[in-house]
Parts: sequence; C-alpha cells; structure tokens
Amino acid sequence: MRLEEFDYRLPGELIAQEPTLVRDRSRMMVVHRTTGECDIRTFRDLPEYFGPGDLIVVNDSRVFPARLIGRKETGGLIEILLLANRRDEGITGAAWEVLLRPAKRVEVGATILFGSGCLATILRRLSEKRWLLNFQTSMPFDDFLMHYGRAPLPPYIKRRKDRSRLEQDLERYQTVYARVKGSVAAPTAGLHFTREVLDRLEDRLVAVAPVTLHVGYGTFLPIATERVEDHLMEEEHFSLDGETARKINEAERVTAVGTTATRVLESVADEQGKVRPVSGSTRLFIYPGYRFRRVDALLTNFHLPKSSLFLLACAFAGREVMQKAYRLAIENRFRFYSYGDCMLII
Repeated sequence: MRLEEFDYRLPGELIAQEPTLVRDRSRMMVVHRTTGECDIRTFRDLPEYFGPGDLIVVNDSRVFPARLIGRKETGGLIEILLLANRRDEGITGAAWEVLLRPAKRVEVGATILFGSGCLATILRRLSEKRWLLNFQTSMPFDDFLMHYGRAPLPPYIKRRKDRSRLEQDLERYQTVYARVKGSVAAPTAGLHFTREVLDRLEDRLVAVAPVTLHVGYGTFLPIATERVEDHLMEEEHFSLDGETARKINEAERVTAVGTTATRVLESVADEQGKVRPVSGSTRLFIYPGYRFRRVDALLTNFHLPKSSLFLLACAFAGREVMQKAYRLAIENRFRFYSYGDCMLII
C-alpha cells in the first residue's frame, strides 16, 4: 500500500492547542463500522454504549515532565526531551538518551545550565537526532524534574519557549487513572475520562482494567517510507498482569482505550483471542489488512494524516469508513489530535 492513500487535508485551526475546560465535555463521534454510520455525541454519553459483559482496557502509564529548557554556556536556550534512562552507562549522575533542539552547533563536552547548581554535560552523539547527556543535580533527580520539567507536549501544540511552564498542561496531559511513570507522551484517548464517567460505567456493571505501555517518542515520528509495509515501529515496553488477563479472557466484548492499549492486547493475544500475564516489548505495526484477535471496539482520538495511529484506525474500521468519518469531523469543526475530541468505533 502507498502511504499517500492515507492522507487528508486538515485546516490548521482545528488542531487543538488547549484541552477542553472539562475533560468529559469533549465531543465524541460514534462510528458504526458495519454500516459506516456516524453519530455525534459528547464523551459524557460514553456509558450509554456499554453494559454487563463489557470490558474497557486502559493504559495506566504515567507521563513524566520529560521536557526541559536549559541554557548553553554561550547563552542560547536549548530544549531537551528525555527519552530513556541509560543506567548501564556506568556514569556518576543520571545518564539519559535525549533529543536536543536546536541541535546545530551542539558539541560533545558542552554544558547545559539550569539553576540551583543543576547542569547536564553532553557525553556523545548516539545517532543523527539522539544524544547522551549526564545530569548532575543538587537534588534528587525526580525532584529536579518536578522543579524544572515541563509536560512533553507534541510538536503541534505550541508553547513559547520562554513562557513559564503551564500547570494546566502538567495536569491535563495526564489521564486521571495514570499510575506507572514512564511515558514521554500521553495515551491521549484516555484524557477524556473523569471519575464521574468511570463511576457511571461501574454502575452499569462495566469492567475497567489496566495495561501499561510506556509511550515513546516514536509515537510522533512520521512514516518515512513510501510503502506502508516498509515502516518499522520503534520498540515500546508493556506489561499485562494476571487480574487484567483474567478479565480480558472472561469478557464478552473488549474495548481498547487508545492505540497503545490496542497494541498491547494484539501483541499478546493468541489465535483464539486469549491472553496471558506478560511483560515485554512490542514493535507491532497495525495497518489495513491486519486481523484483530481481541479488540472488539476502539476509543481513539483524531490522528495525523499518514501516521501509524491513523493507519491503525483505518485497519480497525476500514479506510473508506475512516475517510468518511474524518470528513464529517472536519465539516462539524471537531478538534483534532492530542487535546482534541475523540471517536468511538463499535
């Protein structure tokens, strides 16, 4: 398949720059994949579509404040996105694999300054875009991140570099059920949930169970190949415990909240759709033609054109159905991407 087949044109003003005032007041398009019909509702209506025998699987990975703004010794600002802790480096301090922006004229051995005696040294270049930094902080590293870190918003959400970090982003770029720290991007389909919606699902005897997949920077990377089949996903780590496995195997219908929960379920399910407790990593790339083994319904946001996330949605509902739904969303001024509205595919 050609990647161009999964393109669409989106007016820039529909890219949500801020979250809705209340999480569950976002709009929700309900897509019936057997008929292609679409209903426009709000997220507060979600429990109406579920009942006894339903299981909703969420990703409980917690985003940490992985974006830092430091100052080079020359005085220029530099932005750092933490990707992975490199504990095996044998280095005093905290060694992290990072992205740097701007990366031009960055030199090995250079120092990046923060404040309160905290600094980072550039140890070496790992690849074209990735660097290894050694942080030396006057406080525990987690405290340093809480003091200097910002929410790792995706590139299409614009914030001024010299603007003080927004407390709103630290709260809202996080699900209400986030538990296990490790993601550098939010599993955004879950951002719409409130405790009230979760309580109403419980009242309707709907089960909710967590899996954990730590979202990496690969979720933002565009597909660079002309042929869809040639794309290679970046590795992401996940876990699924025994209680969640039991609920999945007993459920009549399993709904995945987001592409991350979908990839965990489909990575571990056997040909009969059964799962077992497991921790590991996945590079599973789901695109049209894929046969789903365990996911029966999908809650997801509206995704970038030609992205692996959009291809997964097309694989689940069908490309023509998704193209119709996205046209309708644009006509009705839905809000797109991470802070945008959502879609329930049933």
